[in-house]
Amino acid sequence: MTCFYRIAAACLSPVFFCLVLQAEETQAPQPAEGGPTKLKTEHLHNAVKLTDKLMSGAEPHDEASFAELQKLGVRNIITVDGAKPDVETAKKYGLRYVHIPIGYDGVPKDQALELAKAMKVLEGPIYVHCHHGKHRSPAAAAVGAVLCGLVPPEQAEEVLKQAGTDPGYTGLYKSAKVAKPLDEKTLDAAPAEFHETRPIPPMADVMVEMDMGFEGLTNVKDAGWKTPADHPDLDPPHVAKLLWEHFRETARTGDDERLKKGDFANWLKEGEALAKRMEELLLARKEANYPAEVPKEFDSTFKALKANCSDCHKVYRNPGRRTLEP
Repeated sequence: MTCFYRIAAACLSPVFFCLVLQAEETQAPQPAEGGPTKLKTEHLHNAVKLTDKLMSGAEPHDEASFAELQKLGVRNIITVDGAKPDVETAKKYGLRYVHIPIGYDGVPKDQALELAKAMKVLEGPIYVHCHHGKHRSPAAAAVGAVLCGLVPPEQAEEVLKQAGTDPGYTGLYKSAKVAKPLDEKTLDAAPAEFHETRPIPPMADVMVEMDMGFEGLTNVKDAGWKTPADHPDLDPPHVAKLLWEHFRETARTGDDERLKKGDFANWLKEGEALAKRMEELLLARKEANYPAEVPKEFDSTFKALKANCSDCHKVYRNPGRRTLEP
């Protein structure tokens, strides 16, 4: 199960498109007075200021948003999104990219260390973003900032709240809650080589991870639509939330042409909608403290989601192999 909940891990590959950025040691700025605060920006959504060196927000999606980053004095951009960043447009505005993708389940240890090192040595201000700037980027910014001493641990969760991070992303909130400053020796020993892009994972690997996510939902179903006794780490609504996010991220960030049109694209869209409905049902059941009676919609939605996967597999997956048929 761990593989699915580390969505971004599939984005890492032995083959890197890398850029070694010039590192510059700077004295750690003080956190924003009163804690993290929202930034008033015109083109950057969900922007939050953590310190005078560090900000978090949504992806800069056009020339105007990159220009606004330049106006804010930003020198380096860290993206934790799975999609390939717009490195060329960033360079036009004197901005450098660092790509450290994470998933919606939390900030893994290795990525957290890389984030902390980047925040410590790269010239600021630094802007951290994901796609919408509401979930992954504030969590990544908060964790990295705590680890490298830019923000005190007690302010970490407030970063997520200021950005509007959904409390349903329990892994992201947990990462912020448990983050503690690293000792200088550990931080100094961490590599200071940063990659401006990382490859998109092969579609076959992505599909395998999605299968494992569905397996988690199956475990929840078999336990009467609540946390399985043998998997106490599985929170039912969270399992479904991560699954629909996986459908959405696959359609958005994948480099396979079949994702743009035709049956494959339609199955991903339908799968996202069904998994999202499953999350709604599971959340309502959890809030009602798991009543004995289970509405029929639980089974019908699960069956529709299972059929969605099966129909796609019949056409695109060669049984028993981690490959997709053309």
